Amino acid sequence: MIVRMRNPDATVEVAGPMRVGDLLDHLDIAPHTVLVIDGGALVVADHVLAADAEVEIRPVISGGAGGLTCIACGRPPVLEEPRHRAAWCASHVVDHVHNQIRKAIDHAHGTDHNERMFGYADRVIVAVSGGKDSLALWDALLSMGYRVDGLYVGLGIGGYSVRSQGACEAFADARGVRLHVVDLADTYGYTTPSGAVATGRSTCGVCGLSKRYAFNRVAIDEGYDVLLTGHNLDDEAATLHGNLVRWHDDFLARQGPVLPGRGGLQARKCKPLYRLSERETAAYCVVRGIDYVVEECPLVAGNSGHEHKAALDLIEAGSPGAKAQLLFGFLDRQSRVAPQVGSDDRAADLGACAHCGLATVSEVCAFCRQQERIRAALPLLDAEVPA
Repeated sequence: MIVRMRNPDATVEVAGPMRVGDLLDHLDIAPHTVLVIDGGALVVADHVLAADAEVEIRPVISGGAGGLTCIACGRPPVLEEPRHRAAWCASHVVDHVHNQIRKAIDHAHGTDHNERMFGYADRVIVAVSGGKDSLALWDALLSMGYRVDGLYVGLGIGGYSVRSQGACEAFADARGVRLHVVDLADTYGYTTPSGAVATGRSTCGVCGLSKRYAFNRVAIDEGYDVLLTGHNLDDEAATLHGNLVRWHDDFLARQGPVLPGRGGLQARKCKPLYRLSERETAAYCVVRGIDYVVEECPLVAGNSGHEHKAALDLIEAGSPGAKAQLLFGFLDRQSRVAPQVGSDDRAADLGACAHCGLATVSEVCAFCRQQERIRAALPLLDAEVPA
């Protein structure tokens, strides 16, 4: 059989027929870190791959193996999750993801009992990257009847950004929905790589600050009630782990699935995927036929978030549900662990940036300061390039 492995891409030939579980063991791949796709369909550990099968092994960070029949209908499953002690067939994978998103929207940690992330009357915009999480979220919310537009920020990372934007545009065109596109170079005068060189910061640092600003700028200017991001359980648990290891009190105080808006300064921001793992959103995309960008950002090397994900993934393998227990347990106790959460002190300090008018705790916001540094340095860098 032909086995295609992704991220990094590699193709190997393996003699078959063979069980999926035996194939992963042969390739020394932990089952809980991947999805296995045979002929376009998700398959589980006991599925037998034919000798002439063409198989894709797609990496995701989380999950594992569980039951042998769908918990909802008893049919053969396509996804197993030991954290839930359950497995689902293709149609019930979709139901499971929708149900978890519904629970997040209606009963988010850290909100009042009757407070929802957003409602059907709200104008909602979701930040999309072309990856599995944000496109899965957009698709799910549209399927659930919400009014949701998309927002893509072009970071200028060569072919990767071209493919990412293409995936977002294809998704929007196929569903007849609106996609806002902001090109960092056209709008702000730099790309993520050039900004990193100009400031001496990491590309991830420049990227993160730039995206957060652009997301908020569009949400405020276009009059959206709520801004959504595709942060999932793995993202949030890794962020929490990093902040706990370093005891970043300010970050711990602000971490949560709902960040309140501040009038015309800062849009309300919500994370409806925080109850779902990367493996679950990837499976949802495969089942729904969503063509997303599988490859990692080529500039992600050195991002400490991946190290925290890897560490938690090892724990999750031996103790399914550990990530959820870490995250949800913290959110349940957040007011005691980080007492300043929910206080009005930080809100009282927020004002309008003297340059752009968006939220800041100083006279000039961090984005505008970064942009000034980049604009000052780029002419010097250009002058150093031989004609």
